[in-house]
Amino acid sequence: MTTRFETLQRTVPIPDQVVVQVEGRTVKVKGPLGSLQEDLSHLPVSINVNDNRVRLETIWPRKREIGMLGTAAAHVRNMLRGVTQGYRYELRTVYAHFPVTVKVDEKAKVLKIENFTGEKTPRYAKIVEGVKVDVKGEDISVEGIDLKSVSQTAANIQDSTKIKKKDLRVFLDGIYVSGKGPAQTSTKAAK
Repeated sequence: MTTRFETLQRTVPIPDQVVVQVEGRTVKVKGPLGSLQEDLSHLPVSINVNDNRVRLETIWPRKREIGMLGTAAAHVRNMLRGVTQGYRYELRTVYAHFPVTVKVDEKAKVLKIENFTGEKTPRYAKIVEGVKVDVKGEDISVEGIDLKSVSQTAANIQDSTKIKKKDLRVFLDGIYVSGKGPAQTSTKAAK
């Protein structure tokens, strides 16, 4: 007696100039901007590459497996977009009275925020490996090919200026994400 497995699959097209390798459940993507690697072994998904497409498949799909299949497909799509276009987050410094100075320390891989609400000690935000941070006046741009690293760096910067024990409706000082999108175009319109 043969058993027939019920399966569900998603396919992600591979753009030109991109090479995708799959070893088990580890996906390696190499493109014009660099290379990325993601371990998807925690997801119950089988991954294959054929006919210039990445095919992701799960057996006996229930609600949980369908969600994980979509998650795996989204990870692959984000990696493909990262090695072809890259990612950029734009942040803006907002202050009412005390002018804030922001500097990048490349050696320590931190962003130094000085004179925030008049504080004497500077605040620091960690810059994740593989991410480039530029400061131009009150604007900060965070760029890279890995979406997780870029968004985590932007979150680190925004969280470093969190104000505690004061009314957040009155004290609006901080550094906030003002736009995000692909690194090769302006993100003001892509907001």
